[in-house]
Amino acid sequence: MNLATGRLPGGGYPAGVSSEQTPVTSPAGTGARPRRLTYAAALAALEGLALVVGGVWLLVLGVAGEPDDRQQAVTGGVTLIVLALLPLLAARGLFARRGWSRGPAVITQIMALPVAYNMLTSDGAAVPAGIVLAVVAVTALVLLVNAETTRALGIRGPGNAGDAAK
Repeated sequence: MNLATGRLPGGGYPAGVSSEQTPVTSPAGTGARPRRLTYAAALAALEGLALVVGGVWLLVLGVAGEPDDRQQAVTGGVTLIVLALLPLLAARGLFARRGWSRGPAVITQIMALPVAYNMLTSDGAAVPAGIVLAVVAVTALVLLVNAETTRALGIRGPGNAGDAAK
């Protein structure tokens, strides 16, 4: 064994481990993307785009319009645009079948439910928007926790950790 490199004369390591990387097989590259996963990604992207549109609208109102409080309008617009990053990144990950993306997507839907409730309990035009937001959030949650979606993302639940070795 070469003490400087820790390798055996034949090029291998003492434990018989090679220095070559083994490609990881993941469900991301196999088969077609399930429709449920595509729909969940589309809903997350739709929510992200709606947040961007709302943020830009508040920014334009704050800069060019006559808001009650210019600083509050600009801050609200920037906040909405930054918040849009979460569902947009989650949608991109869901389209690419990345397992990490389900967490941010679920968090986005859970955050949308209290917003939808507040819109439903308000007056005027916010009520229909609250209904749409609630329907989208609940639908996306159902799609995200579906077993087919979970399998497509390569997420193993409790008791399934040993299945990966088979």
